[in-house]
Amino acid sequence: MNPSLKEKHAIITGGGTGIGAAIADALTKLGVRVTLMGRRIEPLNEKANELLDAAAITVDVANEESVKKAFDQAGDYDILINNAGFAESAPANRISLEHWEKTIGVNLTGVFLCSKHAVDMLKKKDYGRIVNIASTAGLTGYGYVSAYCAAKHGAIGFTKSLAKEMARTSTTVNAVCPGYTETAILSDTITNIMSKTGCTELQAKDQLLADNPQRKFIQPNEVASMTASLCLEASQSITGQAIAVDGGETC
Repeated sequence: MNPSLKEKHAIITGGGTGIGAAIADALTKLGVRVTLMGRRIEPLNEKANELLDAAAITVDVANEESVKKAFDQAGDYDILINNAGFAESAPANRISLEHWEKTIGVNLTGVFLCSKHAVDMLKKKDYGRIVNIASTAGLTGYGYVSAYCAAKHGAIGFTKSLAKEMARTSTTVNAVCPGYTETAILSDTITNIMSKTGCTELQAKDQLLADNPQRKFIQPNEVASMTASLCLEASQSITGQAIAVDGGETC
């Protein structure tokens, strides 16, 4: 346990499953008390019950009033992990406005609203961390997910800008950019490829790993480990970075 983090409190959006749940595990091991936020209370409660002194609060990160209510309920906190995400594939000419707005809302507006609410509190502290879980889709382009790429590119741009604004405070702001990670989103992507192309599951996976030198999917705990490392006191000089966890895909 890292003694410097023992009294810290973290908010993790999208914290009930996948990468968010893995981050909750990693921070809890460092002595951090976590509050898990998301749209569905059942997975949040299930995960919170596995952890020591964890809380679960529902939130719609794309709704400012919902964010304010949830964060006020959480109370004082030191760490914000913006992990809530949504991805759906479609060619650009078939993306509906509803699809576009939902993708931007969850993946970009949510990062903005949660960070906006956190800034005033974190500015007053002698320690603070904001980590945005972006994606390699924020570092490069992928076909058929242009809305998602636009949102994640925006999230990285926001990260870099906010890091400059917070540079004279004790709060760092960084982005972690996973490649294809073994979560429900990846499972949905594989199923979608299979249904639209008629290929097998193995062939679908091979398509996704074609540009990955390590030829393997990322594990949630690998993303969590990088995220937790950015929360350590020793990482105080790391800010404004977009760090890829992708098996060398974007190097």
